[in-house]
Amino acid sequence: MSIQKDAKLPGFRPGKAPLSMIRSRYKDVIQQEILEQLIPRHFQKQLDEENLHFIGKPQMKDLHFHDGAPLRFKMEFEVAPEVELKEYREIPTPYAAPDVSDEDVSRRFDELRESRAEFINLDPRPAENGDAAVVDLVSSGGLEGAPMEAQDMTIELGAPGTMPEFSAVVGMSPGDVKTITVTYPEDYGQERLAGKTVDFQATLKRLQKKELPELNDDFAKDLGDFQSLDELRQMVRTNMLREREQAAQRAAKDAILHKLAEMHPFAVPETYVDRQIDIYAERFLAQAGADRDKIKIDRGKLKDAMRDQAIRDIRGTLVVDKIGTVESIAATKDEVDAELNRYARQVREPVAAIRKRFDENGTTGRIADSIRTEKIMSFLFEQARKEAPAEPAAGEAAAE
Repeated sequence: MSIQKDAKLPGFRPGKAPLSMIRSRYKDVIQQEILEQLIPRHFQKQLDEENLHFIGKPQMKDLHFHDGAPLRFKMEFEVAPEVELKEYREIPTPYAAPDVSDEDVSRRFDELRESRAEFINLDPRPAENGDAAVVDLVSSGGLEGAPMEAQDMTIELGAPGTMPEFSAVVGMSPGDVKTITVTYPEDYGQERLAGKTVDFQATLKRLQKKELPELNDDFAKDLGDFQSLDELRQMVRTNMLREREQAAQRAAKDAILHKLAEMHPFAVPETYVDRQIDIYAERFLAQAGADRDKIKIDRGKLKDAMRDQAIRDIRGTLVVDKIGTVESIAATKDEVDAELNRYARQVREPVAAIRKRFDENGTTGRIADSIRTEKIMSFLFEQARKEAPAEPAAGEAAAE
């Protein structure tokens, strides 16, 4: 034993002290060393014999370690669930191959024209519907705290996307000042304004006329490497079809994942739930951007609210992983390299530097996992039994 070799006791040279004295003086140290050697060994042996895979941190209880008696202990731990796959082929899935109509293309061209619109200043006169009014707004009531200000805000009077209350600008001339009362919907994008009725002092600065570019070959050439309007139209149709196909497949894959979770109602370890809640919290903070440091998340409340969703997500993930193993689906080196090359081009860094950094911080592995998961979901989509989606209920608009 190393303790006997290194022990220093008065009257004895190192390594020469009697074993009985060593046991008496270093009893606690000896017991601790024995426990550190024996417990992990026997614990792992039992795990191997019973084919168990623990997760989290095992807790030791009921330790019995006395002179002349055998070592006995209990370990409490969570085990990774064993996924027994149900039939995962031909899962019924709502899906319809999308199409793109001429009207769809026309609407997209309207958006392109709007993005290239020019605003021409008009001579001073009373504002009319159809004008673009450039105004300064300062809140004068309805908001707590400092007033809200907006400089050189362009309001398209009478446009579908303009709140009706701003029609009060109609009749004002440049230089006029008027109080406008605006009631914002509960789901308005700016949290400070959502659900509020706010008084603004509006100053009309100038009037403009919006001019849209003509749809011709010159318009197409201005947008990119297109020789004609027909070539641009074909590209727009192709891109729209690709976007809709991706969205439709994503919705179908989400439905498959949800169905797989329902088909496999195994118990989910609490350790996994806690990890999933941490993922949700991090996603929320990432969306907050620069304001993330100001946000305090009560993980207990978040866990209560998101527990069912977390369990579904975990079940789906574990089932998909097991299917990938059974079907021998994996990310290839070429697929991972292609993703690394794409990222390197995006950030304009050498691929070798990206690869070294990603290998060190684990990103390469996460990329491979993401590619593998997407390949498994594509396999499941191909194997699924596609069914016509349910018609929208009366009064509901079909999502584009």
